[in-house]
Amino acid sequence: MSLIPPELQYTKDHEWTRIQGDVATIGVTDHAQRELGDIVFVELPKVGQEVKAGQSFGTIEAVKTVAELYAPVTGVVAEVNADLGHDAGVINQDPYEKGWIIKIKVSDAPTDLLDAAGYKALV
Repeated sequence: MSLIPPELQYTKDHEWTRIQGDVATIGVTDHAQRELGDIVFVELPKVGQEVKAGQSFGTIEAVKTVAELYAPVTGVVAEVNADLGHDAGVINQDPYEKGWIIKIKVSDAPTDLLDAAGYKALV
């Protein structure tokens, strides 16, 4: 059974979002990391890069496959998780805390994100 924290919001593409003020922290869900298997690399955007909700901002590579990462919000990349460059596998161990991927300064609030119950129904 996948862990689905109730305080987060989710996309249909299996990213989670934690919005605090005007900054959204984004990662992949426990369900996604289980489906991907052992994660070996994450292609991260550059700080300052603009991203649009629903568009790809990078990729996540596992032993078996490569998957696109999609921005749940529109804004500018404020921070990337540099630790993933040394050990992308932290996403497998702790997808909701240490395994976060990027932080975006939100310019357009999301309207189509799922709550925990909606995401649970999806998976």
